[in-house]
Amino acid sequence: MSDLFYQKECSSTNDEISQVLLYPDSNFVGLYTFNQTKGRGQYGNTWISTAEKNLAYTIAVKTDSISLSDFMFNYYTAIAVRQYIAILTENTVKIKWPNDIILANKKVAGILIEKRKYNGENYFLIGTGINILQEKFDKISNAGSIFTQTGKKHDLQTVVKEFHQFLIEKFKNPPSEIEVLDGFNENLFRKDEISVFEIEGVRQNGIIRKADENGKIWIEFENGLQAFYHKEIKLLY
Repeated sequence: MSDLFYQKECSSTNDEISQVLLYPDSNFVGLYTFNQTKGRGQYGNTWISTAEKNLAYTIAVKTDSISLSDFMFNYYTAIAVRQYIAILTENTVKIKWPNDIILANKKVAGILIEKRKYNGENYFLIGTGINILQEKFDKISNAGSIFTQTGKKHDLQTVVKEFHQFLIEKFKNPPSEIEVLDGFNENLFRKDEISVFEIEGVRQNGIIRKADENGKIWIEFENGLQAFYHKEIKLLY
């Protein structure tokens, strides 16, 4: 059983989904808006979205229905969001470690996953922001939308309904952790390409080799391979 709810405006779908978690028999409950006023990104970042142009969406999934570890579930969610946008746009779409979605070298979607307990049930809250129709990104040079990157416009209502059902089917039947890790690395943005990174304010060239099962990214520099957690290194592109 699943339910999908709409709010004309809300601060954060991850914060406000508690208002609709009223159905104990529902393993998948979604909340969406096209006007999110205080969106949050991963690790305290903000997610700024133009009203009525983009999608802010959260799906609450009971943790006991997911067999994957937390890191693998994060990876699998990124894989699922990437796949949906690739199907929607009929374009190559990549995952910028750990969970930004890249279309034609611009970030078009971000994911925030949290664990919370409501009504005695433990949930994963998977918040996803997808830029769909926005045309200008004055303050975020690495951001774009499906429209800016493909020139195609999509109906917001159609997108959210299809996206909700797509994720439910993915979460009902997750693959093995080995398959998740392989799938994540297969679609990793700038994998095996020379890129510029910033570490503690210093820039240097390196090559992304893989993400591992513990959430680290492995990068090859002139002095060998090094592993990093998020926020320890920044990919410049």
